[in-house]
Amino acid sequence: MQFIAYILIYPFLWIISILPFRLLYAFSDGLFVLVYHIIGYRKKTVKTNLNLVFPEKSKKEVNLITKKFYHHLCDMIVESIKSMTISEAQMKKRFTFTNVELVRELGGKNRSIVLMCAHYASWEWIFILQKYIDHKGFGIYKRLHNKYFDAMVKRIRARYNSHLITTKETIPTLIDSKNKGELSMSGFASDQSPKHDKAFHWNDFMGIKVPIHTGAEMLAKKLDMSVVFFKVKKLKRGFYETSFVTIAENPDDFENYGITDSFIKLVEEQIVEAPEYYLWTHKRWKHRDKVPTEFK
Repeated sequence: MQFIAYILIYPFLWIISILPFRLLYAFSDGLFVLVYHIIGYRKKTVKTNLNLVFPEKSKKEVNLITKKFYHHLCDMIVESIKSMTISEAQMKKRFTFTNVELVRELGGKNRSIVLMCAHYASWEWIFILQKYIDHKGFGIYKRLHNKYFDAMVKRIRARYNSHLITTKETIPTLIDSKNKGELSMSGFASDQSPKHDKAFHWNDFMGIKVPIHTGAEMLAKKLDMSVVFFKVKKLKRGFYETSFVTIAENPDDFENYGITDSFIKLVEEQIVEAPEYYLWTHKRWKHRDKVPTEFK
């Protein structure tokens, strides 16, 4: 059944991926009408989240951010599909870096890197970074249910010497890489909500106490890896600019959860600057009423 779904859907995705960008974004505009106006995909969740974190904003302001967010979400969907066939030259043109030398300098110090990011603006084309640095790239991800689409996504990432690994594979894979003497860079999207009963750390995120993922920090300390944040700015439709910020060159210099809290502050700055580019469809604040006594 998985294979049937794959062979039925794959040709449709491939056709979308070869569209020139002008037509690609015309398709995105049509998708917006379907997702926002007709289906109303998670619209209630989006507005609930926005009202929680921006209580000072009027209904009109929230509605405007919501609409802009759905336009961006649809662009992200088609850009993800475009990854199937986009050329290296096009990706380099559309996803640029302001200070890639920061990563190179850490490489010159023989430092492997934990690269932390949020679900903000675009993380889909970050893999082109591999064309500018010597680190071997690993992306931590959740395996897709359909094994054929899962293999497809891995092939796309492998075009730029990036390798997708699951959470369970992360520690043994990176230990093996370290033992081989490789410089590695491992990407974590650390802004999602962990299960509240398994959370080690709670803190304010956009003014609301929530459980926070600490896996990236714990891994950095365990394997002595530097921690870098990548901040993405959407310049215009289909064009993004990334800047790197060193959170911790030597993670043991920080008290427990200090790195994680610094990351959260950087994410908040992005959201406040342009809230329409954050992934508001996730129920990020769903555990806000379950704060353990010791964290209140």
